[in-house]
Amino acid sequence: MLRAAGVGVGDEVVVPAFGNVEVAEAVTQAGALPVFADIDPVTYCLAPGAVEAAVTPRTATVVVVHRFGRSADLARLHAIGQRHGLLVLEQGESEAPYDEIAQRRERAAYLDAKLKGVRKPDGGDGHTYQQYVVRVPGNGRPDRDAFALALRAKGVECRVPVKTPVHRLPEFRRCVSLPETERAADETLTLPVDASLTKREMQRIVSACNALGGLLQPAF
Repeated sequence: MLRAAGVGVGDEVVVPAFGNVEVAEAVTQAGALPVFADIDPVTYCLAPGAVEAAVTPRTATVVVVHRFGRSADLARLHAIGQRHGLLVLEQGESEAPYDEIAQRRERAAYLDAKLKGVRKPDGGDGHTYQQYVVRVPGNGRPDRDAFALALRAKGVECRVPVKTPVHRLPEFRRCVSLPETERAADETLTLPVDASLTKREMQRIVSACNALGGLLQPAF
């Protein structure tokens, strides 16, 4: 995709560090340099302001990755591309059938109404809830990991969506400030909203989370 777009040696490509190591790998395979920009804390996609701050005379392309069923702010990102003469490429997520999306939204709405003690996702911009991502309050990664461990002990399937941001991986290590990326990697957890989940299973997820949520308070 990048080579076909004319990206090559000496070019810089702005990419997110929150997940998707394959994107950074594709940039290096094209002979270009991946430049990591921070994410929007609501959409978990590239933040337009951070993208614009990362642009240099060598920047050729921006690769936008849509996350968890929520779209990036494409209008602002394309405006940045036009302003700086950059190609803006998108990496989407596999589309699910409408019925499946509708059922996921129904289960997400149930969690939105019932969950306590965690920060719930923003459902704007046609969120399809490919993943239902919450933030666990408290002291970052230790509390999030303890919360996840306790949920699994109660039979609730949950997972950490991004264990290590790409700019922290040995092959892509960069000395760059990405506070929202770091915070999201430390606090986020995905809860099940599969279309196959029964009402009883959804109730069990809520009960397990709510039994723990009030116990974790931010440190001051």
